[in-house]
Amino acid sequence: MSAAFDPATARPEPAPEGWRARFRRIRRRWWFRLLAWAALLAGLAMVVIWYFLIRTLPSVEALRSYEPPLPTNVRGIEGTPIHSYARERRVELSYAEYPPLLVKAFLAAEDRTFFEHHGVDYPGIASAMLTNLRNDGRPIGASTITQQVAKNLLLSNEVSYVRKAKEAFLAYRIEDVLTKQQILELYLNQIALGRNAFGVEAASHAYFDKDLEQLSLAQMAYLAILPKGPSNYTPERGYDRAIARRNWVLGEMLRNGFITQGQHDGAVAQPLGTTPRQTPRFERVGGYFIEEVRRQLLGRFGENDKDGPHSVYAGGLWVRTSLDPRLQGFAQDALRRGLIRYESGRGWSGPVRQVEIDGDRWQQALLNTNIGLDYSDWRAGIVVSRDSGSAVIGFADGSTGALPRSAAQMPVRGKGGAAFGALKAGDIIAVAPEGGHFALRSVPRVSGGMVVEEPRTGRILAMQGGFDSRLQAFNRATQAKRQPGSTIKPIVYSAALEKGMTPATIIADAPYCVDQGGRLGTKCFRNFSGSYAGPHTMRWGIEQSRNLMTIRAAAATGMKNVTDLIQRLGVSEGRYPSYLSYALGAGETTVARMVNAYSILVNHGRALKPSVIDFVQDRHGKVIWPQDWRACDRCNARDWDGKAMPRPVIRSRQLLDPLTAYQMVHITEGVVQRGTAVTLRDLDRPMMGKTGTNNGPTDVWFVGGTPQMIGGLYIGYDTPRNLGGYAQGGTLAAPIFKAFAVKAFEGMEKLPFTAPAGIRMVRVDRGSGKPVYGAWPTTDPKASVIWEAFKPESEPRRRARRSREGEGAAPVQKAAPRAQAAPQDSDFLQREGGIY
Repeated sequence: MSAAFDPATARPEPAPEGWRARFRRIRRRWWFRLLAWAALLAGLAMVVIWYFLIRTLPSVEALRSYEPPLPTNVRGIEGTPIHSYARERRVELSYAEYPPLLVKAFLAAEDRTFFEHHGVDYPGIASAMLTNLRNDGRPIGASTITQQVAKNLLLSNEVSYVRKAKEAFLAYRIEDVLTKQQILELYLNQIALGRNAFGVEAASHAYFDKDLEQLSLAQMAYLAILPKGPSNYTPERGYDRAIARRNWVLGEMLRNGFITQGQHDGAVAQPLGTTPRQTPRFERVGGYFIEEVRRQLLGRFGENDKDGPHSVYAGGLWVRTSLDPRLQGFAQDALRRGLIRYESGRGWSGPVRQVEIDGDRWQQALLNTNIGLDYSDWRAGIVVSRDSGSAVIGFADGSTGALPRSAAQMPVRGKGGAAFGALKAGDIIAVAPEGGHFALRSVPRVSGGMVVEEPRTGRILAMQGGFDSRLQAFNRATQAKRQPGSTIKPIVYSAALEKGMTPATIIADAPYCVDQGGRLGTKCFRNFSGSYAGPHTMRWGIEQSRNLMTIRAAAATGMKNVTDLIQRLGVSEGRYPSYLSYALGAGETTVARMVNAYSILVNHGRALKPSVIDFVQDRHGKVIWPQDWRACDRCNARDWDGKAMPRPVIRSRQLLDPLTAYQMVHITEGVVQRGTAVTLRDLDRPMMGKTGTNNGPTDVWFVGGTPQMIGGLYIGYDTPRNLGGYAQGGTLAAPIFKAFAVKAFEGMEKLPFTAPAGIRMVRVDRGSGKPVYGAWPTTDPKASVIWEAFKPESEPRRRARRSREGEGAAPVQKAAPRAQAAPQDSDFLQREGGIY
């Protein structure tokens, strides 16, 4: 029998334990507290990392459309490269264009596990951290190629663990966004490799003057060592280090199976094979022209990427200019030789510049001036030292040469004494090789500017703004404002033609004075020769450049009308005052403006806007300027398709009556045939032009040319002073143009100046301007019978021609029977294509 249950002594069974109670019990354990603190710290660390690192990281999505800074490439009229504007030399290539061996060389040198990791090389980082803990110097890294892309494109060059951490995060993101090939393409296009070369293709040209595909294995390996520090492995200062490092890269390529033992051994045996550092040869073409192009591009597109996507130094523009390198060379050579010829015998002009030399650091002092010479065999050098017998001359490439006393004996201009005695250390001078040493040369003090323009389009074909753009940056072709002298007269007479005068109008070459009123008294004008010739035709007055006839024509026309036409043709920026002296060239203008005005005359009075840039393309080939640019349809066809030839649409204002413009062109052809520019006559082709000489004379001019090109130039000192009483446009300026034209016109078709519709060609007596009948013009430039151009209803009636003594008249021809088919006016008109 069981014992009875006693409630008083019985103990209740314990209730089941809840989760809260179990958590309270576990929370008191030591290991739980340790885990909690670790989680808290990890969370705080993630917050700190997000706030200070991840939150501030740039977006890697920009890399999808990343476009590296590219130089602006400039091409000439035929598409030939002539210059580039760049602060970073870079040529962008796609990954497929890089030789496989070159890619493997960079992988061996920089990141051999590139195709295996996901942006970060963790074993490499651990090794670098241990090394840094043992060293107190600059911390080393274990950056992968992906991390280098992140640093170079998205981060700064700060040396810190924070930046390394940002690199790692960004590299991981980049690997998610881009393929390995895309990452390598970015890296090889933007890495800095020295000699101002960014990207491997640019470095290939900078160090070896070759395209990548032409490099040997040893040369590829050399380029692969440069990312670690180009200055450490320059062939000039670190040749042995460069060889050792290059051979290490070749060894790594062998160890990784990228090359064979034979390839390795052959490459190790080769020298570096680098070329001396030099400026690209084509960048010596057209210094003044190229600077004018740069100035216009900067004004339109800006300088850096902050100015927009099409900036000059980062936008990768492709610029087609109108520069003809052949004509530019002729113009440059002709002007330089003319300046030297004028100053020959005047003595040494002194040093180009003087600088301080700090010990043996003369080369850097010379390089800092950026002075150079590319005339003939002249070189710019610095006087390093001088003794009683010779001077040591240093050059930009670090070489030196001797200048003996005997080679510097020309007198110092304005002071006397031999030039050798005036030389001192720090003088930058011009020298030329002579025998086994160098001889002193004198850079002309007189200067000038020259422009050549295509009169059909206004395109500038050549421009020279002084002796050398590296010596004198001031562009006298576009910036120097000078008095044009008698070159303004064709425009003055054009205004007279517009107001009813004709080429045969008789104007008196006689004294002319005007009362200026007040205390100014009477102003009397005079001819250059000081003599008077009496009444003559307008044509004769222009051909002989008679000042008094010009003043009379301007007074009869009204100076307001004259200055209005001068302004319309763009000679002046604003309207000149209506004083008669401005009809003789007293106003200031530039060579470029005068050449354009003459081009307008040849262009039948239609407006021309002188230009040095044809069009500008962005890096993808899209034309971005002019904004209304249209391609010429069918202009590049391989052969004629049987249709009408494509021609550009001419959209220009008529600034001057085309008949007036042609009349003046026809008259100024006489200036070349028998006037002040007669020195050009033996070029034996249709030419127009006008010489000019201003007061002093301080400047001499010539402007003129053919239907294909119009050129102009002036010579004068930058600070105007007398050139000498013998100096005239016909004796100084015209011969310089002739030196240019002899070469420039070679092989060029001989084309006549075409007349516009309505011009009437009449046979006239050259002396009186009266029409003749029975005599015909001949090829003799001094024939008394010539063809003259008249507007409709302005031509004079014909009369029988009677010869006059002293005029060089051709014998009067008797009327020929019809059977002999005597020359008729219609014969001339048929030859010239009829009445235009």
